[in-house]
Amino acid sequence: MTRPLRPVLSSLGPLALDRDGAEPLHRQLYRALRQAVLDGRLRPGERLPPSRALAADRGLSRNTVVTAYDTLLAEGYVTGRVGAGTFVASTLPDAAPGGGERDGSRTESRRGVGLSARGRMLAEAPALARDRAGRPFALGTPALDAFPFALWAQLLGRCWRGGGRMLATEPDPLGHPPLRAEIAAYLRAVRAVRCDAEQVVIVSGAQQGLALMAQLLLDPGESAWVEEPGWPGNRAALLGAGARLVPVPVDAEGIDVAAGMARGPGARLVLATPSHQFPLGVTMSLTRRLRLLDWAAARDAWIVEDDYDSEFRYAGPPLAALQGLDGAGRVIYVGSFSKVMFPALRLGYVVVPPDLVEPVRAARRHFDGGTSIVPQAALHRFLADGHFASHLRTMRALYAAKRAAFLESIAAAFTGFAEAEAGEAGMHVLLRLPPGCPDRALAERAARIGLTTPPLSDYYRGGGVGNGLLLGFAAHDPAALDRAVRDLARLAG
Repeated sequence: MTRPLRPVLSSLGPLALDRDGAEPLHRQLYRALRQAVLDGRLRPGERLPPSRALAADRGLSRNTVVTAYDTLLAEGYVTGRVGAGTFVASTLPDAAPGGGERDGSRTESRRGVGLSARGRMLAEAPALARDRAGRPFALGTPALDAFPFALWAQLLGRCWRGGGRMLATEPDPLGHPPLRAEIAAYLRAVRAVRCDAEQVVIVSGAQQGLALMAQLLLDPGESAWVEEPGWPGNRAALLGAGARLVPVPVDAEGIDVAAGMARGPGARLVLATPSHQFPLGVTMSLTRRLRLLDWAAARDAWIVEDDYDSEFRYAGPPLAALQGLDGAGRVIYVGSFSKVMFPALRLGYVVVPPDLVEPVRAARRHFDGGTSIVPQAALHRFLADGHFASHLRTMRALYAAKRAAFLESIAAAFTGFAEAEAGEAGMHVLLRLPPGCPDRALAERAARIGLTTPPLSDYYRGGGVGNGLLLGFAAHDPAALDRAVRDLARLAG
């Protein structure tokens, strides 16, 4: 399907034709049209304007246009179809006559893409692709069939109809005030976070919150502790601020504070997942928490607590957040609704100490002006009307049953070969593999039969230290998971 004539004529833009120059007009027109092809203003397969139309539009004789078209045709830039017109060739010549290069070749000849040192670090940082196909064991994917999307649509419509001009005006850079108040009340009651509504900042997902804090709190070249192993996206947020990353090992008690003090004693920031470490699934012990808080207070350093899925805890009472133990105002708490509700929601929150509220407000105003207000208004009603608490109870029970069945399937299929480590919370299980079964090789074989099994070794910054597979269980029913586990066991055996 071709574009209408007028847009095609407009896309050519002004044609630099010197009507009093020594070069014939047909040659000037040919060069201008060829450049439009090379620049992409005229795309492969696109129909050129009829010669009469182009002549009338640019005040030229039709013979001038026909001669230019014939030259393009002879050199392979266009093709002619009897009764249809003249079209840009689907495959263009490798080089223009006289040694001129195609536009793509000119781009490839540059010495580099002009990235800053920080940009190069970001571009080269490992990024683990998310599975959007919904295959078994994909990480971070909730049970979308259990979310009340019809109710969510009603809330969106009701908020839009009732909000009027308020929802169409520029939002508060810190977020929708009623939603911030609901989140603060929820965090105080459920996670023992010490905060009021003014300290809550709504962001477009937890990743944006992490990046925002890194930009505000770190100068280029300053060091930051990161968990080893850990989520690559968290590391990328720090790299974007120009931080120097200090990998700190994680053991059964969480991040090893003593090792961090030895490896990076001058660190300005620590990024940790104390409630449910990713990917190992361990919980930071109270002793480690207190030691980390003491170190941060003594060093005047920041702790960013990424509490990405603490809602799904299956053993014991709910854990208090690290932030709730902080008496020095050094902890910044980051959370998200993506895993509890649905990933495309892209709404998260950051709880900052009172003295950071105004700097964060200014930064949001400069960076992006704030997060879209309409979904915030709907989320406020979802929380205030009790739907969130009800949905959370339903999902916690659903995931607990799936998790129990999943662990039984793994135990039956991998007896004597591999062992599952489930931790006490979350939406995934770590399958530890024996040394003779490299995780990357098994993950590649699993991908060929439609299974998504991220290898543990990919989450180590140095690579290759761990040996296991991360298996998500939330998005599939137990029968499908059992079949997938048996398929995986056959590959491993």
